[in-house]
Amino acid sequence: MHIELDPAANDLDQAVSVFVQHRRRLFGIAYRMLGSAVEAEDVVQEVWLRWQRTDRSVVVNPVAFLSRTTTRLAINVSQSARVRRETYVGPWLPEPVDTSSDPEVGAQRAEALELALLLVLQRLTPAERAAYVLREAFDYTYAEIADILDLSIVNVRKIVSRARRHLSDEQRESVDAAEHRRLLDVFVSAAQTGDVAALEALLTPDAVSLSDGNGMRGCARVPVLGRARVAMLSTYRRLWGEAEAELVDANGFTGVLVRREDRPVTFMTVAASKQGIHQVMWLFSPGKISAFLGSRSRLAVAPVPAAEGA
Repeated sequence: MHIELDPAANDLDQAVSVFVQHRRRLFGIAYRMLGSAVEAEDVVQEVWLRWQRTDRSVVVNPVAFLSRTTTRLAINVSQSARVRRETYVGPWLPEPVDTSSDPEVGAQRAEALELALLLVLQRLTPAERAAYVLREAFDYTYAEIADILDLSIVNVRKIVSRARRHLSDEQRESVDAAEHRRLLDVFVSAAQTGDVAALEALLTPDAVSLSDGNGMRGCARVPVLGRARVAMLSTYRRLWGEAEAELVDANGFTGVLVRREDRPVTFMTVAASKQGIHQVMWLFSPGKISAFLGSRSRLAVAPVPAAEGA
């Protein structure tokens, strides 16, 4: 018996296959640019819809098309996100992602993934951020980045150089993942027991604590500065009382998920150099904690996108 295959169905299957193959990369680009797993997922979903509607027979290089679409959409979202963040109450921090199943989140290198660096990246212009991420994390050539951003190669080189200089001025050289985990483990133990002296020994003199709660009661609405004040804040009994601290993989390093009665109440991590811990980051926003927990399942297996109208 002769069975006639549906060319449209075969074409859609191929479109799905190509998209799923590159999905991690697309998420990684959008996430680094936006600092938000939820917004990155929205961008990737929109890229799929556009890929589905595109005349793919004329697309010579699918990954170039998908990367360009992702980057341009992320630039648009970042511009509107900046306006929204102007009304954010208190410090804004990026949403962490669980990196236990994908330590580099789809990139060729785990560049621009550490939470503290993602925060600094937000101070760059969208174009600077895009050029830096594509070059440093995904190893795109200057010519490829120029095509994605509709710029000349000379301009792209200047933009990447400028972005590197800005980040170098604001970033300290991080300790490796093993030392970061050790410092965080000691920090949490000292905070849980109220050992202020031990905490001060871990912190640099100019240490800063940032609490992201968007106006939640009990969250510091301004950065807390100085070794003594950060140490004292970190021993807050209402936070640690009857709470359990779970070490988790987040953005290529170790983070801590604090639970009370099996309910997550905060995520925290630190940024550290050879001189000690210089930044403590606390996420109290329920939406951002949920986004982190959701990223565990989303990043473990790239989901097959639904066809438009399904």
